[in-house]
Amino acid sequence: MSFQGYRRGDVGYRNITLALFAAGMATFVAMYSAQAVLPELSDEFSVGPATSALAISATTGLLALAIIPASALSERFGRVRVMAFAALASALLGCLMPLAASMEVLLLLRGLQGLCLAGVPATAMAYLTEEVDAEHLGSAMGRYIAGTTVGGLSGRVLAALVLDHASWRWALEAAGIAALAFTGLFLWRAPGSRFFVPQPVGLRATTTNVVGHLHNARLVALYVTAFLLMGGFVAVYNMIGFRLSAAPFGLPQSAVGLVFLLYLAGTVSSAAAGRLADRFGRKTVLVVAELVAVIGLLITLPANLPAVLGGVLLFTAGFFAAHSVASGWVGATADAHRAEASALYLFAYYLGSSVLGALAGLWFAADGWAGVVVYVGVLFALALALAVIIPLLRRRCAATRASGVS
Repeated sequence: MSFQGYRRGDVGYRNITLALFAAGMATFVAMYSAQAVLPELSDEFSVGPATSALAISATTGLLALAIIPASALSERFGRVRVMAFAALASALLGCLMPLAASMEVLLLLRGLQGLCLAGVPATAMAYLTEEVDAEHLGSAMGRYIAGTTVGGLSGRVLAALVLDHASWRWALEAAGIAALAFTGLFLWRAPGSRFFVPQPVGLRATTTNVVGHLHNARLVALYVTAFLLMGGFVAVYNMIGFRLSAAPFGLPQSAVGLVFLLYLAGTVSSAAAGRLADRFGRKTVLVVAELVAVIGLLITLPANLPAVLGGVLLFTAGFFAAHSVASGWVGATADAHRAEASALYLFAYYLGSSVLGALAGLWFAADGWAGVVVYVGVLFALALALAVIIPLLRRRCAATRASGVS
């Protein structure tokens, strides 16, 4: 029997999922460690919450812009090579971050880091889709998403714990070193591509592929879903530190940082959602995951610490389950040029983080946490409506192909 892709139980499957878990760790440690020090950046550089939140938006915004070019480069030079360069360059930039003498310099370095980071998420999903047997793709994708959740958690918690003993500069340095270590693990365990076929890199070909995906209504719905969900998710975590460090909670930064341990809920839910989607269907799992996130968001409204923590736990679990399903759905929907299809999903995903995540600071300044809950609730309600109609778009696309209409 010819090789059809790695399957659960194979050594290659264990290697590729471990390598992608490490890549997710490296990427998200680098990307979101700054979220734990946003209040310190506000104090250090005398800026408001919305401005300090740009330390996240600068990275995710430029990452979004670089996603499609990075995916095109992976079509020419290979998935593993592009991911390796991206992870290594971003980790080294992270180690330079603490030298920033002003908010402007910090934002410049964070933006450059985003440009480098783009190579990992732009390529990872296409790499898995090509190398893993389709029957086991959902669980493999779930493990990659789990790595991103643990990475986001580790970067934030590590930075927050260092803040108890040193400045935000040392906190970011610790995160940079951790990202470098996980990059080494990825380089060690990532198997070479067996199904990758190099394609010529050209603006015309890339544009044609992107436009082709944008004519697929199901893919467009998934892209808008990513924009809305990630924007709402980052909005909550950007502002939660400001809420918990202020009255009536008044928690120290080390305690606020431990809130990021709630990311573990996403680690579990993302892996479980991939398996459940393989069994019960993507639409059902996506709708349930988004409902869980909305319920969790509403629970955070009272000024009660157990309610806030429990609500954020549910919200996090629901978000990552939804992201795991939606990202896997993109790879299954795209018939060809999956790197560009995945890149468009991630472009929307990180654009939502950059734009919608930054806007949350304005809602928080205007109406406190209640304003953030209303804002994020509307975003998730729109995503829920899209999840319901995706099957209708699927039937319409199938009917269009059957009738021979392009």
